[in-house]
Amino acid sequence: MASGFFAILDDIAALMDDVAVTSKIATQKTAGILGDDLAVNAEKATGFLSSREIPVLMKIMKGSFVNKLIIVPFVFLLEWLYSPAIKIILIIGGFYLAYEGVEKIVEFLFHREKKGHEVIEESDDVVEDGEAAEKAKVKSAVTTDFILSLEIVIIALAAAKDGYDALKSQFNPLLVEIVTVSIVSIIATVGVYGIVALIVRMDDAGFKLIKKSNDKGLIGKLGHLLVKALPFVIKALGIIGTIALILVAGGIFDHNIDYLHHALPTWHDTIKQVVFGIVGGLIAFFLISGGKKIYSLVSKK
Repeated sequence: MASGFFAILDDIAALMDDVAVTSKIATQKTAGILGDDLAVNAEKATGFLSSREIPVLMKIMKGSFVNKLIIVPFVFLLEWLYSPAIKIILIIGGFYLAYEGVEKIVEFLFHREKKGHEVIEESDDVVEDGEAAEKAKVKSAVTTDFILSLEIVIIALAAAKDGYDALKSQFNPLLVEIVTVSIVSIIATVGVYGIVALIVRMDDAGFKLIKKSNDKGLIGKLGHLLVKALPFVIKALGIIGTIALILVAGGIFDHNIDYLHHALPTWHDTIKQVVFGIVGGLIAFFLISGGKKIYSLVSKK
């Protein structure tokens, strides 16, 4: 009986060794998308009152975990039933990401500056609209996370398959793939949102350093640097997040649409993906904007 117990432990250890190898490969291959995920989610998690930043971030992280709980079994089931459908879903998600990125660019380029009386009128509704705005932003962040998580899971699954083939493991490939993708999903969620939490609380850390050092010496200067740097970091993350949305979308189009993958062979991959992302975003933007206008006209009648 004892020998059977130790045999089970030995099998578990061997399985975890195989999973460690496949997880390392999957993490390396998803590193780029994780960087984009970090930039996008950091930008999404900012713009709230200081007291609401961490609670909002926790809501988004909870939504991200729920997303992955849905996506992981869904992707495995879909791959078993009809694997080409994964590409179709990815491309649709790519259009959504591209739309979000282009919408931010359009808003920046054509946003009309508000006049004084408009700002005053809007300020009266800040308290009433604050909760609704927070819910809307959390919903938007979780939706964007769903598309990014979908790509992370699919890339991790493909990497797990490659790693399994190289290992020639004794275990069922499905078991290794499920454990690998689950581990990568957990690491992606905790890692990304942990770093985002550190970024959005930079100013609090700065104030604590200033207080601890009595605003003297190197620690005090470091505290002031963290406080002053936060607004610039937030603005930079907004720009990086927008670029990341377009790049991720362009990458989805490039890797999953055969015609686009072989188009513009002399262009650098990054430039191609930016172009594909912007064009895809413009198409989605005009379709969605046109659809909204048609709906508003119909609803008024």
